[in-house]
Amino acid sequence: MGPVEAVGFRVPWGQRVVPVESILSLVAAVAVANVVLLAVVVLGPLLGAEAAETGGAAPAVETPPPDGLGAGLSSDAVDRVVRVAGWAFIVVAMLVVGLGGFWPERREAILVLLALAGLGILLVHDLLPLGVLGSWKYAVEGSLVLTFAALLVLLTGQAASPFFFAFPLIVGGAALALPGPTVAAFTGLAGVAYLGAALAPIGGPPLDDLGLATVAVNLTALGLIAYVASIVVAEHRRSRDEAIRLSTIDALTGLFNRSFFFTAVEREIARSDRSGRGFCVLMIDLDDLKLVNDRFGHFVGDRLLEAVARVIGSRIRRIDIAARYGGDEFVALLPETDVGGGLVLAEKIRQGAAALRIPTPGGSPIRASLSIGVAAYPTDGATADELLSAADQAMYVSKRAGRDRVSGVMPSNEATDLGAATAIPIHAPRQQRIEVGVGRLALRR
Repeated sequence: MGPVEAVGFRVPWGQRVVPVESILSLVAAVAVANVVLLAVVVLGPLLGAEAAETGGAAPAVETPPPDGLGAGLSSDAVDRVVRVAGWAFIVVAMLVVGLGGFWPERREAILVLLALAGLGILLVHDLLPLGVLGSWKYAVEGSLVLTFAALLVLLTGQAASPFFFAFPLIVGGAALALPGPTVAAFTGLAGVAYLGAALAPIGGPPLDDLGLATVAVNLTALGLIAYVASIVVAEHRRSRDEAIRLSTIDALTGLFNRSFFFTAVEREIARSDRSGRGFCVLMIDLDDLKLVNDRFGHFVGDRLLEAVARVIGSRIRRIDIAARYGGDEFVALLPETDVGGGLVLAEKIRQGAAALRIPTPGGSPIRASLSIGVAAYPTDGATADELLSAADQAMYVSKRAGRDRVSGVMPSNEATDLGAATAIPIHAPRQQRIEVGVGRLALRR
């Protein structure tokens, strides 16, 4: 009996013969295991969603989607990269196997494996509904591609396989979609998969020194490629985050800027229309900043702006968004907050600013005072412009009433005379202003 037979391969250690059917069975078993994993991941969320619908459970609070993956690529871009690279690899491998005449005894197994890989790409990226895999998507895809690469190396010469480059390709792609620690763990799994495929005893003579050196160099190259890709992606991510910060953050106060705030309000309007839960916006004006700049200089004025921004940032919730609207004006977005909650938070901000003491060159500290207007969606405005205009009008009511106070807008049928009293004329005849003064709550008509 020769070292290679028509139906199997002789293994020198133990003199066993491993038939081709066994290799095909191994491919099928691994494919079934991955299909089972995929089914569990897919059916779990679907069954959970069905149970939630039939059980009448309350909908979960919506959270914003991530802005990007890894190096800043969107999910669509990552999917496109995987499709193009995956199909190109499969087509090239099929041409090499089908036309090159290599590995004739294992050709059937290799072609079956390549067909299953194509089916996996088609299933994950085209047939399954968008988002059905959720956070499991990359775990499922990682399991599929590592299994495919290991089996392909196993069937095409092991340590001498020309398809080792599939592993660096996979690890480099993972760096685009996964954070650094996860890439390191994934690279370790890829190294184990390659090592197992290269050293598995399925036929041929044992590896000589050159073969072992080849495996060692390949593993080293795999680790270095993962390291370089992670460094490049991390630097790209840092540059992207810095660019985003510069485009959305006010440099002086550290709050968001005006353009970001308007985008957030538009998004909150859309979310509120879906959920039926309203929200509030605050328009906050720092009183007499020009007098401070004229008397003490812009340096002191900047310190005052920074201190007020810190007060606003410390009083709002994590889900709220505060921004510098321009000059001495700030705005805040309060999701899922009614007008009463908005008035209470605005008063906390006003009191926090009133407690500030900003040192001056002359030694006498200056105090801060805020005039704040509160408007609620959709009562006081159906668009971002209307809502901010209503809050701005409410803020000017505070200005005309003597500053250092909070004013809000409420429908006339909800207002109640709470006791204070000199009337202040306004331009909205069908609305009433609730004013929260220093230690008192009063109705302004």
